[in-house]
Amino acid sequence: MKNLKYILCFAAMMLCFMPIMANEEGGKVDVNGTVLGHIKDSYEWHIIGSHENAVSIPLPVIVHSSTGWHTFLSDKILEGKVYEGLTIAEEGPNAGKIVEKIGSVEQSVFDISITKTVCVLFIDSFLLLLIILLPARWYKNRKPSDEAPKGFVGFIEMLVMYVVDNMIKPSIGKGYEKYMPYLLTCFFFIFFANVFGIIPFPPFGGNLTGNIACTFFLAFCTFVITQFSGTKHYWKDIFWPEVPLALKAIPLMPLIEFVGIFTKPFALMIRLFANMMAGHAIALSITCVIFVAATMGYGMLAGLGAVSLLMSVFMLTLECLVCFIQAMVFTQLSATFIGLARIHPEEE
Repeated sequence: MKNLKYILCFAAMMLCFMPIMANEEGGKVDVNGTVLGHIKDSYEWHIIGSHENAVSIPLPVIVHSSTGWHTFLSDKILEGKVYEGLTIAEEGPNAGKIVEKIGSVEQSVFDISITKTVCVLFIDSFLLLLIILLPARWYKNRKPSDEAPKGFVGFIEMLVMYVVDNMIKPSIGKGYEKYMPYLLTCFFFIFFANVFGIIPFPPFGGNLTGNIACTFFLAFCTFVITQFSGTKHYWKDIFWPEVPLALKAIPLMPLIEFVGIFTKPFALMIRLFANMMAGHAIALSITCVIFVAATMGYGMLAGLGAVSLLMSVFMLTLECLVCFIQAMVFTQLSATFIGLARIHPEEE
């Protein structure tokens, strides 16, 4: 009850200051820019504020242009600035990307900069290693007869056993042990990346799993492992399935099965990307209603602001559940695809 009072007091203070924050932007709230700015990748890590009042962390730029390699912080080329012949394109096919400005012509460059998504990837990977390896040290020199772990170590063990016993083992069957490292890595990486993504302050807050490049790589790994795990019976069912001879003469079924090889990992990629991106966009859009209401006066702020605040809390709570569900779905489907590829003909 005491914590609830603090939350309500904080919410009341935010509602009081929101009209002032809105007026600083001329009475207008850029909802589209706020939402897309969080979802899209960027060369800076925005913390708070907007335009001239924005507080952000510049990130390292590493590019190769016609004049060689360039390394500097991104604040030198933000907001239309040109540094060493490089700038960020504001429009055209390279909009939002670093280009080399030669006169009035913008030329693309080889870009391996540490963007916000890359930075979040490094941070999440490092934290994931700590979260997994530190509890693993607890098991060193332990015996099966020792007392079960408690606290955080027990929580990690519970998740591991849940994934193995309810997803990996039933879906793959015999020989599932060699696929456990990859599938457990997928589950914990997606789960913690999702959780870190809804924490709104650095070093968290990055929309890592809402970036299609990240979900593409995870789905591609599942695709490669599935195909290399395929048995002769798996490939026979694709190219010479047990169907009437007329359907084999017209290779419709083999074509459908062959396309299915690619549609399965494609569905993995799109499902995770779309769900996480949409969740972030909806949660931010609902929160922005508070700032929009603040520009309409205290009457609208009291009504719409209170509703938006409650909906924002609900959406963030729902997002916590979605973080686990999406990690579970990706791992479950990956294990199912691998298990189907390892199928053997039934013994007569």
